[in-house]
Amino acid sequence: MQNLKRLLPSASSLVVFEAAGRHENFTRAADELGMTQAAVSYAIRTMEDQLGVPLFHRSHRAVELTEAGARFHADVSAGLTRIQKSAEAIRAKGRETNVTLAASTAFASMWMLPRINLLRKDLPEIDLRIQTSVRDLDLEEEAIPLGIRGGDPSAWPQYHSAMLAPEVVCAVASPSFVDALGKPPLLAEMTGLRLIHLEEPVREACDWKEWFARAGIDYARPYRPLIINDYVLVIQAVLAGEGIALGWRHLIEPQVRSGALMPVGNYVLETGNAFYVVWPRSRELSLPARKVRDWLVGQGTGASDLP
Repeated sequence: MQNLKRLLPSASSLVVFEAAGRHENFTRAADELGMTQAAVSYAIRTMEDQLGVPLFHRSHRAVELTEAGARFHADVSAGLTRIQKSAEAIRAKGRETNVTLAASTAFASMWMLPRINLLRKDLPEIDLRIQTSVRDLDLEEEAIPLGIRGGDPSAWPQYHSAMLAPEVVCAVASPSFVDALGKPPLLAEMTGLRLIHLEEPVREACDWKEWFARAGIDYARPYRPLIINDYVLVIQAVLAGEGIALGWRHLIEPQVRSGALMPVGNYVLETGNAFYVVWPRSRELSLPARKVRDWLVGQGTGASDLP
């Protein structure tokens, strides 16, 4: 760039030259740029002196690009167009207020929606868009800045991650269901009770067999169990008194605190995995997306150093 500085009087002279060459008229170029015709003529003459060749043929009332001027104009126009588009894209990104968050339906409805009013209060300038799916979306392919994932971050090397909450799973039922039993059941007694099974179509999730096994108890699924493939519906069935289900603590805490759900069996499984907010390593987050990410982490129970 040092050579360019020696060749041209200033970068702004390229803008003047581009307009003058496009119009082939110094007066119209001056009107477009908010300059005088004399200033445009002086800028072009200075550039020609610096380059050592005429860029325009001048007649009494017209100017026309020389052969060298036409070649130079084509390159300058292409370069300035690319710079303009890049600057406009950066400017648009800086002004962007929409942020998309990819998440499961369970996280969106049970964790995010109860906090929406708080997010609007804390980040009033941001329009959060929640995109749910039965599978974990490819954030790079879908051009989505943020996502929620459960598991081990080493399985997603293409993403940065910050912990929201550890994966903690307990059994829960409605108070009416427990009251109907007469007394809270012991853990070993639960295998014979009406258990509601979550059958995730794509994502892996802890099931009753794994949960009991980690507690040291053998369990075989009974004939014709109640199986539901949506966790929100599972919890709705529990609230309706239809049985006992596994409850992920970060999702069901509000219902447990309110008394709508109660833990059953006195066993809590900490899987060693966690739930994270993730974002692609391949591109920089916009300022609004960073604000949403930091807000999510602040609402969670985990801790992580943010890059």
